[in-house]
Amino acid sequence: MGQGRGEDFDEDAEGVPLQGDAGNGAALRDGLDVFIRRATDIKRVLPSIFNLKVLGERGSGLRARGSVQDFNALRDQCLAEGTLFEDPEFPAQDSSLFFSKSPNKPFEWRRPMEIVEDPQLFVEGASRFDVQQGELGDCWLLAAVANLTLSSALFYKIVPDDQGFGSKYAGIFHFRFWQYGRWVDVVIDDRLPTCYGKLVFLHSSQHNEFWSALLEKAYAKLHGSYEALKGGTTCEAMEDFTGGVTEMYELNQAPPNLFKIMLKGYERSSLMGCSIEPDPNVLEAQTPQGLVKGHAYSITKVKLVDIQTPGRTGKIPLIRLRNPWGNEAEWNGPWSDKSPEWRFIPESEKEEIGLTFDDDGEFWMSYKDFEEHFHRLEICNLNPDSLTEEILGSDKRKWEMSMFEGEWVRGVTAGGCRNFLETFWHNPQYRITLNDPDEDDEDNKCTVIVALMQKNRRSQRRMGVEVLTIGFAMYHLPDPDNLPKPLPLDFFKYNQSVARSPSFINLREVSCRFKLPPGTYCIVPSTFEANEEGEFILRVFSENKNNMEENDEEVGIGEIDDRDQHDGFHSGTKYVKNEPEPEEQKTEDKAKEFFLKIAGEDLEIDWKELQDILDYAMRNEMPRASSEQDSIITTVLSLFCGVVCRDTPLGQMFETKREGFSKDVCRSMVALMDVDRTGKLGYEEFRALWTDVRHWKNVFKMYDKDGSGYLSAFELRQALNSAGYRLNNHILNILVHRYGTKTGTISFDDFMMCAVKLKAMIDMFKEKDPDNSNRAEFTMEEWVEKTLYA
Repeated sequence: MGQGRGEDFDEDAEGVPLQGDAGNGAALRDGLDVFIRRATDIKRVLPSIFNLKVLGERGSGLRARGSVQDFNALRDQCLAEGTLFEDPEFPAQDSSLFFSKSPNKPFEWRRPMEIVEDPQLFVEGASRFDVQQGELGDCWLLAAVANLTLSSALFYKIVPDDQGFGSKYAGIFHFRFWQYGRWVDVVIDDRLPTCYGKLVFLHSSQHNEFWSALLEKAYAKLHGSYEALKGGTTCEAMEDFTGGVTEMYELNQAPPNLFKIMLKGYERSSLMGCSIEPDPNVLEAQTPQGLVKGHAYSITKVKLVDIQTPGRTGKIPLIRLRNPWGNEAEWNGPWSDKSPEWRFIPESEKEEIGLTFDDDGEFWMSYKDFEEHFHRLEICNLNPDSLTEEILGSDKRKWEMSMFEGEWVRGVTAGGCRNFLETFWHNPQYRITLNDPDEDDEDNKCTVIVALMQKNRRSQRRMGVEVLTIGFAMYHLPDPDNLPKPLPLDFFKYNQSVARSPSFINLREVSCRFKLPPGTYCIVPSTFEANEEGEFILRVFSENKNNMEENDEEVGIGEIDDRDQHDGFHSGTKYVKNEPEPEEQKTEDKAKEFFLKIAGEDLEIDWKELQDILDYAMRNEMPRASSEQDSIITTVLSLFCGVVCRDTPLGQMFETKREGFSKDVCRSMVALMDVDRTGKLGYEEFRALWTDVRHWKNVFKMYDKDGSGYLSAFELRQALNSAGYRLNNHILNILVHRYGTKTGTISFDDFMMCAVKLKAMIDMFKEKDPDNSNRAEFTMEEWVEKTLYA
């Protein structure tokens, strides 16, 4: 279960870097000797190291991940060849079972026909009694599967009915799951893990029914292994089955209208589960009332039931629950099977609610006892796309939903919670407008459910990735049209949130229900700590339509920062030259003199000559990068690797750093100004470039306050704004992915490359968009030429 953290938590911790003894000459010689002996081996194994395939889904949940397995095509191929499908992506091997250990028993993968004589996908349809827990700790999944069987429309969306053990059987099945904004089709073979001829994990009460075991295998494949399914919340599985958004309630802090929320949820086909806190000393300990601690129960009915006692009549709030074990472990208190309270319920009412008294793990209890004996309630409100007409009926309504995806990137958009006020405003921001209050709300407020979900963490468990501690805050925007995008630091200094997640917690999703007046709000999702990286989906459910957008800048040209008046001011996409100061004029004169000396008779320079000119003219002004790489050992290794491991990733890691402008930056500068595509610059082209270069250099120095030669990536937006560029989080994220260091910093050389590339791409676009329509059209040849040369 997740652990929450309060937002006002504050902790100061200071890291101390490890330092080697640079003066130890013997150690240096010994280290180099070992390094030299092993250089050949390192060079040989590098290709395998740098071609490692990272497991887990990458990229956006709203975009396809590339090629997928086509169920129909694969089945047809197997039928034509007379073979049974064997899934190469989820092989019948120990690695598909466990990632952290070896099996502790002799597992054998068998097809259903090798387990029983007459295998069936369904026996008398699918019901909640088909879900029996095996030896895997995934009761959270089983509780959701049991709930899924209560709606045939939802069930057959997950378990398509175009498959089975009939004439088209080919050992292949498929199941559908919602994953981060889209539905994915997961194909599996039907080889199942058994021990001594019996299914080890999820199985049906009917020995020859296999839909539940196959569904579990598909879900295990989705996350990389069966072991990846150990531990979770019913909410997580409910969302993957429906695309819905979940709410979690601690019943000792339940709102007074919780039963009404549950009743409305049941009427809207919401899926619900509940649990009791586990006993730390006893696995799945049983209470005196017959309930199991640490076990996930599914809620299968919520109803106000008619009751007739000798003295009065009325309605009592009752709840029906089910233990996924499906056995006699049931509640034995009031309203349990055959308890005396049932004599006060009319026979017609008993028939309507489908009352039975079997040892099947299903039982009734009063809402009062439910609130007293259970600790946590989870409700999954269905995605509008999941609510078909069959589910809705004539008297039910859908939620309105908005959804955006984003990511936290170290040093750019991973600003942390409000404890880190200086960086908090760098987090992604989303603006939402609520116009119409709920129809039945006496206070004229709007119901809003905000859900923040982090992506891909379970499937990356085998790589040591755990869920982040996440949360969100909402701010009211009284005059949204006159506020900057994104909201700056000062806004958060002087404005409090009007709503926020109850706590920061390490669960896949954090959600909360709010009642807010109509208006415009800004939602800021974040991790608890700053600089924690991850992808996320932000969803907002409301009873009436909401309008949601990213609260961010439009990409383009802006005004230059008036603090930098060394070289001129910005006008549209061009710089207007001020009168240079004496020192700057002197430097420019040196550059011109050196240009004419190097250019030769044709008065043009290539990238190498440009590099020499810039390095010479700015040799006393260049920021010098200082870091741990200045050590004697690193310097010697850099020289050595430059010779032994040239043109390898290892050689690039130790490439000797030179002060000045790099080859790549100078080549890009030539491409930026080279209109006639000769690979050279004339003096007028060089002079225009010189203006830009000095401006960008001044901007860098403005933000490199400590003179380290590096900017914090958190400063990149402001630095590029000062340089005259307006960028949103999406562009900033990819710039840091491309040009940033692992520690979230930007070197002078990389900052210059950012500036050059931005100017080149924006100028290229503006050239094709003379009417400022924000659209440009390129032929394939134009696009390839311009992007390759830029």
